[in-house]
Amino acid sequence: MTVKVNPNLARTLKKFGATTATQCYHCGNCTVVCPLSTDENQFPRRFMRFAQLGMEDKLKNAVEPWLCYYCGDCSRLCPRQANPGEVMMSMRRYLTSLYDWTGLSLKVYTSRAFEFLMVAGLFAATLILVFLLQGQPSTEHADLSSFLPRSLVIGGGMLFGVALAFMVALNILRMHKFIMNPGEYGQYVKIPASVYIKELGTFLYHFVTQNRFSLCTNRSRYIKHFLLVLGFLVFAFYAGFMVLVEVIRDGLKVAFVTGSPHPIFPALHPVRLLEYAATAAVLYVVIESFLGRLAKKEPLHQQSHSTDWTFLLLVGGTVLTGLLTHIFRNLDVPTATYWAFALHLAFIVPLFVVGALFAKWAHAVYRPLALYFIKVKQSAQQMQQDEFMSL
Repeated sequence: MTVKVNPNLARTLKKFGATTATQCYHCGNCTVVCPLSTDENQFPRRFMRFAQLGMEDKLKNAVEPWLCYYCGDCSRLCPRQANPGEVMMSMRRYLTSLYDWTGLSLKVYTSRAFEFLMVAGLFAATLILVFLLQGQPSTEHADLSSFLPRSLVIGGGMLFGVALAFMVALNILRMHKFIMNPGEYGQYVKIPASVYIKELGTFLYHFVTQNRFSLCTNRSRYIKHFLLVLGFLVFAFYAGFMVLVEVIRDGLKVAFVTGSPHPIFPALHPVRLLEYAATAAVLYVVIESFLGRLAKKEPLHQQSHSTDWTFLLLVGGTVLTGLLTHIFRNLDVPTATYWAFALHLAFIVPLFVVGALFAKWAHAVYRPLALYFIKVKQSAQQMQQDEFMSL
C-alpha cells in the first residue's frame, strides 16, 4: 500500500511547540515507562516516528495523542532530551487546529500576536457592551439587576451558550470524521447509531472523573486536574441552579423577560459552601500551576506555550473577579460591585471562546471523546464478531 508523506510535518509541528521531535533515536524508553501506553494504543515513540517521517495521515486519524496526560515520565527519562511529552502536547494542539473548521485555532496556536489581539479584543468588546447595555444602577445599594438587567444576563448567556455549543459540535463532527472514518489509510468499521448511544456513558464518565489520569505515576497532577474540572462543573451547576430558582420562584415570564432580583444565599447555605469550595479549588490549581511554570521544575512546566499562560490568566481572572463581585455585593459597595461584575463577564467571554473552541480547554472534551470513540469501535467490532460467529 502506498503511503503519502508530508516532508514539512516536523516543521509544521514545530510551530505548535514540538521543537525536539527530530532528536529522538527511537530507543523506546518513553513507551516502556508510560503507564497509559498499551499494546493497542502505543505512544509516544511511534508518534515521534510519525513526526520525523512526515506521516501526517497517521497522526490525523490517531486517538493516542489524546490518551497522553503529560505526566512527564517519558521526558524525564529520555536519554536524548527529545521531550516526547511536549511533542505529544504539541500534537494535541495541532489536532485541535485540525478539528476547528474556522481556522482560528491554527492562528491562535501559531501566532502570539493574533492570540493576544483575539483575547484582548473579546475582553474589550465585552466590557464596552456591558456598559452600553447597563440600566440605571443604584448608587445606594449594590443591586446587580439595576446595573445589568437579569433578562439580558440570562438571555445573553443562553444565546452565548447555544452558539458555543453549536461551534463545539461542529468541531466534534470533524474529530469524528478523522478518527472514525479515516479513509484510505485507516480501518473503517460500520457502526450503528445504537452503539454510540450504548457507550455514551464512557464519555460522561471520563469527562467528569478524568479517571484515566489517575493511572499516571504523578498522582498529584491528577488530583489538581480533577479539582479544576470539578470546580468548573460546580460553577456550571450553580449558574443553572440560580436560573432554576428564579423560574420556580417567579415564573418563566418574570424570570426571563422582566428579570427578577438575583437571590443571595446566606454564607452557610449548602449551595454557597459548595461555591466557596469550588472557588478555592480552582484558585489553588491556577496559582500552583502559575508558580510551577515559573519554577520550571517539572517537565510539564519547562516549555510553556503562550496559550498555557493565557488559559491560566483567563481562568484566574474569571474566578477572582467573580469572588470580588460576591464580596463587594455582600459588603453593599455599589460601584466596586458593578466594576467587578463587568470585568467578570469580560474574562468569561474570551475564556470560553478562545479556551473552549480554539485552545487548551478544548482538551477537556476531546480527551474523553477519544476514549469514547475507542470504546465505540471496540463494541462495534465485537458486535460484528458475534454476528459472524452466529452464522
